[in-house]
Amino acid sequence: MPEIFPSITGKNLNKEKLTIPDDYNEKNLLVIVAFQQWQQGVVDEAIAILEASNLDHNLSILEIPVIQRSTRFRQIRLDTLMRVAIRDRRVRQRTVTVYIDKQAFRDQLNIPNDDSIHWFLIDHVSKKILLRGKDTVSPEEITQIVSYSKKMD
Repeated sequence: MPEIFPSITGKNLNKEKLTIPDDYNEKNLLVIVAFQQWQQGVVDEAIAILEASNLDHNLSILEIPVIQRSTRFRQIRLDTLMRVAIRDRRVRQRTVTVYIDKQAFRDQLNIPNDDSIHWFLIDHVSKKILLRGKDTVSPEEITQIVSYSKKMD
């Protein structure tokens, strides 16, 4: 039985409340999940590779910082710091921060720890995980993602 990506709700850095993957119905979704701030460089590298392969035209690409649920004050503070650091409206739009029980989320997706980023190609209709990977996206994985994109055309 294929894995279904769990519904998670957060706000992008433009302060819009979104539920992933539910609010993305037009094209397949590629979600990059990061658990720690130091992983931002790997996230940026993965997104650059996807964009260089022109996959941002065929997919909705999202960056999802997953942060342990905390006080409302701490959430506002972190969101504000991220908005100040990121001026590009397009990057703000695709960055959706979720404050959830990290362990429960990792358990749902069989992610053993939060030492790496993980990415998921998600079918926009069924919400099934079509492909998944860890760390940056390899050339072989790009080929697989492209192949799924062509099946959707």
